[in-house]
Amino acid sequence: MKVLVIGGTRFIGVRVVRRLIEEGTDVAVFHRGHPSQDKSEIPVSVKQILGDRAALSSFASEFARIAPDVVLDMICYNEREAETLMHTFKGLARRLIVVSSMDVYRAYGCLLGLESAPPDPLPLNEDSPLRESRFPYRGQAKGPGDMAFDYDKIPVEQVVMGDPDLPGTVLRLPAVYGPGDHRAFEHVKRMADGRRVILLEENHARWRWARGYVDNVAAAIAVAVADDRAAGRIYNAGEPDALTESEWVRSIGRAAGWQGDVVALPKASMPEHLAVHYNFDYHLYGASSRIRKELGYAEHIARDEAMKETVEWERTHPPDQVDPSRFDYAAEDAALEKIAEARR
Repeated sequence: MKVLVIGGTRFIGVRVVRRLIEEGTDVAVFHRGHPSQDKSEIPVSVKQILGDRAALSSFASEFARIAPDVVLDMICYNEREAETLMHTFKGLARRLIVVSSMDVYRAYGCLLGLESAPPDPLPLNEDSPLRESRFPYRGQAKGPGDMAFDYDKIPVEQVVMGDPDLPGTVLRLPAVYGPGDHRAFEHVKRMADGRRVILLEENHARWRWARGYVDNVAAAIAVAVADDRAAGRIYNAGEPDALTESEWVRSIGRAAGWQGDVVALPKASMPEHLAVHYNFDYHLYGASSRIRKELGYAEHIARDEAMKETVEWERTHPPDQVDPSRFDYAAEDAALEKIAEARR
């Protein structure tokens, strides 16, 4: 099988490429060759095509020479890019797969306060209601040229799944953690700094979020690439259960050998630097049973091992910049003391 991966040089993508190579797949990667990318991460057997995603269609003749059976797009962020993707590969490829996100669900729009509706039954499945609001990150964009301005995976999915002449597959990813991502950093740093207590707002502490270790998520994507039964299907990818936020912190703590505790405080008692302004009545717990039943997917790295690898990487690869205001331990101690006084 010949596979063309668009944007497979970072975090999840490079692991997908390695997985496909291990399975004997003939892989080519289209990427922009950014100076910050570590080219040593890309296996030497991979054909690399350097180019800008915005000029994707201009590489059609080169893509035709590769003649991919399957195209995997890791970085399709908006409707325009999806339309270009379909136009470029219709007649060239047999199948097309795009990576999406669980932020397409209505629960996510409600979590952000972009819309209002009763909470949907959990766990969310691939047929659960989608957001009615669009462009969920536009309010954070610096301008129309910012990727966040017109980012929205819902129209991407609609375009990719809308043409039977080029069957599409959509993989909705959870929160992906592991080496290469600093999702666990703030907790690891507090533990390393000797904090005996980590504070969470009480509703946040109970909130469930689907997560997936990066190598396991990459394996789920590779399964969909390799199996023609994935054509025309949408899959959630993630761990079979969704930890609450307090369970997530404790799992980090076990991996780090931390002997402290997680304390949930009322919203009004949380220090301002730890305030999270979301509606935590809306969980992002997405069921991944479909990809397991239809394609036989299963994690190959257990959560305990995944957390140990994540913590070790965080310890040895701290972020280039750390915001000290996120670690106002005096304010955290004062919040704890105030609660203790009220209980005396």
